[in-house]
Amino acid sequence: MRTTFHLKTLAVAIATLSFASVTNAAGLDRSGQDVTAFFQDGTYAEAVYTYIDADVSGYDSANTNPSQNDYVRGDKTGDIAESYDFFRYGVKTDINDTFSVGVLYDEPFGAAAEYTQSNFVSQGDVDASIASITNGAAPSLAAAQGAIGALAAGETAGVLTPEQQAQLDGLRGAVAVAQAEAGNAGENTNVEVRSQSLTGILGMKFGANKNFQIYGGPVAQRIQSETKLRGLAYGPATGYTSNSNPDMDYGYIAGIAYSKPEIALKAALTYRSEIDHDIEISESYPLVAIRAIAAGATPEQAAAAANRDSTYEITTPKSVNFDFQTGINPTTLATAKVRWVPWSDFVITPPLYNDTSKISYGPDGLNLVEYDDDQWQVELGLAKRVAPALAISGTVGWDSGAGDPTTSLGPVDGYYSVGLGAKYNVTENWAVSAGGKYLWFGDAKGRLPSGKIVGDFQDNDGYIAGLKISYQGK
Repeated sequence: MRTTFHLKTLAVAIATLSFASVTNAAGLDRSGQDVTAFFQDGTYAEAVYTYIDADVSGYDSANTNPSQNDYVRGDKTGDIAESYDFFRYGVKTDINDTFSVGVLYDEPFGAAAEYTQSNFVSQGDVDASIASITNGAAPSLAAAQGAIGALAAGETAGVLTPEQQAQLDGLRGAVAVAQAEAGNAGENTNVEVRSQSLTGILGMKFGANKNFQIYGGPVAQRIQSETKLRGLAYGPATGYTSNSNPDMDYGYIAGIAYSKPEIALKAALTYRSEIDHDIEISESYPLVAIRAIAAGATPEQAAAAANRDSTYEITTPKSVNFDFQTGINPTTLATAKVRWVPWSDFVITPPLYNDTSKISYGPDGLNLVEYDDDQWQVELGLAKRVAPALAISGTVGWDSGAGDPTTSLGPVDGYYSVGLGAKYNVTENWAVSAGGKYLWFGDAKGRLPSGKIVGDFQDNDGYIAGLKISYQGK
């Protein structure tokens, strides 16, 4: 006699933790772009709230010379990770025994970080900044200007040795960076990225027993960001500010699924396309104005050169998700999730930032944000029905991160995680689920686009908590 596993309660209990599958992970990944709501039986709807609190702290580099890449442990950065929350919604229904439709909302990509101390905060003391950049060779602005004046005469006469020319260039750079930093005294380095995504899905079941399903549909995605680079850690880029206006663009989702209800088996492979965004951006780069004035520009001309409104392109990455579950016995369910995102293809290249960097770093210039590696994320779960209306679940997870060193605006290299969740059926159709996760973040060094290491972040952790309300009917 065949045993049928009635594990709908357990499936939703495991799903309780899916809101927290990916966060503070590789790149800008946040929600994990979960689509399991679409695979629930009958008519289904859910609303999920997720709250993230991470502790990411480390040490800055005492070496603030932009031309020297050696990391020297400096002062504590304090906790740079700001708390972060987002919502996810989903609804689906079966048109008949072949076709299903659904709409999913999530906030797939994001970042929230702020430095409140150390070399990532603009101090505004020009003398101290010059002394730090030159490692004491020029203890003040007056000393630097005196040395510049002496060497400039030799430059005009064409008699400087290569070493003397490098010294002159370094002193000029130190003065310019210190002045740029002083213009934003007391301000913190800060980054915030927000995104929203709306996905429409049409699925069609096929096969003798309708065990297979293909599905797909359009995706609308909105993204915006704000970046402030402050302090000597960013060298010539200190004081740089950008605001990217919200932009909506479109991609698609496609996948295939298999189910075997008698053993509660479900498997789905889901692909999401890249989405190209043409984003309007406002940038301000103080060093550009300082250089322009030094070259003889008027204050108006310098301000025009240092502030630019333009358009640039960001391509949010494609991804592949694999979701699997199967019954072990009539009261136990096992699950697995695997996610791949090619963050190594992702870059953020604001036009003014890039053009300014070409002066020192060649015709291609620098990207503001880039990653070395692709992300792999794996999560295994187990759920147990402990009462007719109550199920509990646990998960363990691993995220590869997107490389170490990584951007100083998100210095985490993946994580290990453990999670617990529970789901209680309030009525036959309505349920409340809650869950949480604890994460051990991978150690990472914070790196500038120039390759300079400006921070070392170790032994960090965080937690995630979430609440879900769901409805399921025939």
